[in-house]
Amino acid sequence: MSILTTEKNLSAQIVTNIQQKFDVTLKGVRTEALAFLQGGLPTTKHEEFKHTPLTRELEKNFSFSGAISPLTEVKVDPFLLQNIDADVIVYVNGVFSPAHSQITPGAYTILPLMDALEKNEIAKQHFGKYVNHLADAFVAWNTAGWDQGMFIHVPDNTIIERPIIFYHIHDDANEVTALCRNLVVVGRSSEATVIEKFDSAQQGNHFLNIVNEVFVAENAGFDFYSLQNDTGKRYQYNLTQIYQQKISRVNTFTFTVNGKVMRNNLQLALDGEGIESHMYGLYLTTGDTLADNHTVVDHKKPNSFSNEFYKGIMDGSSKGVFNGKIYVRPDAQKTNAFQANRNVLLTDTASVNTKPQLEIWADDVKCSHGCTSGQLDEEAVFYLQTRGISKQSARAMMLYAFAGEVIEKVKHPVIREYLDNLISERLHKNF
Repeated sequence: MSILTTEKNLSAQIVTNIQQKFDVTLKGVRTEALAFLQGGLPTTKHEEFKHTPLTRELEKNFSFSGAISPLTEVKVDPFLLQNIDADVIVYVNGVFSPAHSQITPGAYTILPLMDALEKNEIAKQHFGKYVNHLADAFVAWNTAGWDQGMFIHVPDNTIIERPIIFYHIHDDANEVTALCRNLVVVGRSSEATVIEKFDSAQQGNHFLNIVNEVFVAENAGFDFYSLQNDTGKRYQYNLTQIYQQKISRVNTFTFTVNGKVMRNNLQLALDGEGIESHMYGLYLTTGDTLADNHTVVDHKKPNSFSNEFYKGIMDGSSKGVFNGKIYVRPDAQKTNAFQANRNVLLTDTASVNTKPQLEIWADDVKCSHGCTSGQLDEEAVFYLQTRGISKQSARAMMLYAFAGEVIEKVKHPVIREYLDNLISERLHKNF
């Protein structure tokens, strides 16, 4: 069932569903977020969603009835990463599935976030501290309505060798709408890796609104991977907010290989000296897929370094969006901040909208940004053909070399091999 309505009517339906789900009075931050949501979801008239009609797509394709099929006989094995030793957290149709998850008790804490906010003082201390729940109506929607998600706490001086993997699997031919909220706290001089992977086994309309809130303490390290290879009619709003203290190290990797409309918001707050942050992204779109990456790097203190490197390959009638912002605050002298976005358009109907931005209030900094968009070098393709390589293979080889600059940045060998095979196969098959 589709609904054709204004964004305010749509948000009113969402508000009603949230109020029905929570049979107790909403309090505090939920109440505030719910009131904000009643103002309507953002449309293309809003600057931040100018090129991404996510609200319009939801209006056309979702009823928001709230009904989800029972989790029975779900086959998750085809979607699991092979040959990787990890703690596994599985969500099926937006609901945590203990039967499919494997969590080994160890040196760190992992709890359902709802339980942690009742029992764990560290969770209470950090939850909602770094995410602006009124940033836009999608964040407000998540804040008001989430009931799924995990709390992860890595104590001080603890190195977690095994990654923690979140699998979001949709196995329903009908409509699925899911809200998920995760809180990760990495203690002083500790290290952890979190991976999220998105897949679908059915062709129904799926919408996931997910917010990740991450605190990285002094001298800690954190690696974050988002692997988006979700077939079918997949719609997603994703906000990951990472707050860093001094001398911390963060690496993020966002790979969008499939989906319908994918909106990724990645925001880093560098609140200390000696911080190092790297943000890598690759989006390969075909058909009528839209991949939108909005990033923010906020330098608050001096002597820190950030590097952002995103690439896109657009085929068919697909669209790419990149909006990268770097803020350098008045106290952030000696900042080094770099940003680059490069795109290849393979058809006349593919498009990309890229907007790098710098806002600098300090005078002793090294900052640069830039973007390029173009087509494959046909002379290079022809040269490869003269060496006995088919045109399709020549194009795939050149595109793989273009994408490989991002893949090679992946540190985890199993993840790198998975991405290498996935993207190589995709380029040879679809491009």
